[in-house]
Amino acid sequence: MKKIGFLLLFIFSCLYIAGLSHIAEKDVYAETKAVSGGAVDVSAVSAVLIEGSTGEILYEKDKDKELVPASITKIMTLNLIFEAIDSKKISLDDNVTVSEYAASMGGSQVFLEPNETQTVNDMIKCISIASANDAAVSMAEKIAGSEEAFVKKMNEKAKSLGMEHTQFKNCTGLDDDIKSGHYSSAYDVALMSRELITKHPEISNYSTVWMDKITHKTKKGDTEFGLTNTNKLVRFYDGITGLKTGSTSKAKYCLSATARRNDMDLIAVIMAAPDHKKRFSEAQSLLDYGFANCSVYKDLDIAGALEDVPVQGGTKTTVPTAPSTIFSHIFTSQADTETITKKITYSEDVKAPLAKGDVVGKVEYFYDNKCIGSIDISAKEAVDEAGFQDYLINAVRKLFHKL
Repeated sequence: MKKIGFLLLFIFSCLYIAGLSHIAEKDVYAETKAVSGGAVDVSAVSAVLIEGSTGEILYEKDKDKELVPASITKIMTLNLIFEAIDSKKISLDDNVTVSEYAASMGGSQVFLEPNETQTVNDMIKCISIASANDAAVSMAEKIAGSEEAFVKKMNEKAKSLGMEHTQFKNCTGLDDDIKSGHYSSAYDVALMSRELITKHPEISNYSTVWMDKITHKTKKGDTEFGLTNTNKLVRFYDGITGLKTGSTSKAKYCLSATARRNDMDLIAVIMAAPDHKKRFSEAQSLLDYGFANCSVYKDLDIAGALEDVPVQGGTKTTVPTAPSTIFSHIFTSQADTETITKKITYSEDVKAPLAKGDVVGKVEYFYDNKCIGSIDISAKEAVDEAGFQDYLINAVRKLFHKL
């Protein structure tokens, strides 16, 4: 009997230990899964994912690390080109004459010859599709007179966008100026990419083209030159809007990839990826993650809920109001936007003179009892300060109204 008792005790002990081991194994697995369950596995030195309308960061990895940007430098070049077009300084049909210096650019190029002319439209094609350094310098000289003067404008624009980890030394991203301090960061690249796709959405008419061509017109005659997009994502990624690749021996492989789905713009920046395949696959993974897990709420109905605001001492007693901008908020998880509440507050003692656009109130937005943001309410029109004659007319009107 004692032997049987010992045998049973041994069996139960083994079962108990096995059970503990099984539980421990499950706990270790759960812990491992939790640790490795990050948003996206990125091997590039630096990366960031932001949403365009809000600028909110959805993913980051050493986003402020100062690195060699290569040809994604040209995102800023394109920003200044489109600004020049918007200001009527240049037009798409203007001719651009290629200088000796511009024609001497190495790296990615479309082999423009000195004194050759191309339209601004075709130069943008060459920069956006083929990442042409010769075309970029030609446009810099067209807009600012010299590449040096143009680069000064690039740095001024970078400062205005809050790009704190960027310094441009050329408009191309060639490695020649690295020692003298040509650098940027993934987040700064995202900022200038956001500026380009939101202020100049027409860039996608160029940056999403897979293949195109230009015609070289020189003393030797007319010859066609084929352009092939360096951004392979334009061939297959759903909603792709651009934007720009870059690679040199020092920068390794860089990419700013932009895409739009469901009224949401995402910008994924990869810097110093180990190879060209990684920069595309990791940018795609970031975009996939963003579209799968994020959504944008935009309030397009607030204008109808706003009221006229009383104005003291003005030629008008009230002023109509409007939202200063469209409120948008990005949710990084599932959200019931029907439960969003709004609190409208108008300023007290609004006095004339009042300019169109002056702030006269604000709208606050709440979700799950937390404020998720606000926008200003502005005067829809100007109201001048009332003079003696205006007061007299108003007094007469009130008198006749009483009669």
